[in-house]
Amino acid sequence: MSAHALTHAHPDHFGSSHAVCEALGIPLWCGERDAAVVEGERPAAGRGAIAKLIGRLPMPDRHPVERRLREGDAVAGFEVLDVPGHSPGHVAYWREADRALICGDVLFNIRLRTLRAGLREPYRPLTADPARNRESARRLAELRPELVLFGHGPPLRDPDALARFVRSLPA
Repeated sequence: MSAHALTHAHPDHFGSSHAVCEALGIPLWCGERDAAVVEGERPAAGRGAIAKLIGRLPMPDRHPVERRLREGDAVAGFEVLDVPGHSPGHVAYWREADRALICGDVLFNIRLRTLRAGLREPYRPLTADPARNRESARRLAELRPELVLFGHGPPLRDPDALARFVRSLPA
């Protein structure tokens, strides 16, 4: 293993990054517009009372970001895609050869009330810009991935189901 790469800088995704990088002696990489959060700034909050409450929670240990990822960068055979919305610097990883997509939290594939698989948008209070996130979801669905790996929920191997869901989102 040569690096630890994030999809985005929310505490549930980078909470152990400092410990992982220190224990393994590897650098941390993330989207360029999320690097400041990993290095100690507060993340961009969504709107509403829940977002404000979450914004008061303690942050994980900060860690220096050695590589700030941008659209088109290569990471372990994947291409970095800039897909802001859930966070300002959210990135996804796309591998054309086998049509595999690591989408992070652009979409979830779990219904938290039932813990059953089901496509959904990330929760609004945790999403910096829901409209931009929908644009990012549309962009990813247009790739027609054969395998989608989410930050929350099981993998999806149905490009048509992804396309249908994204088409159902408000404009």
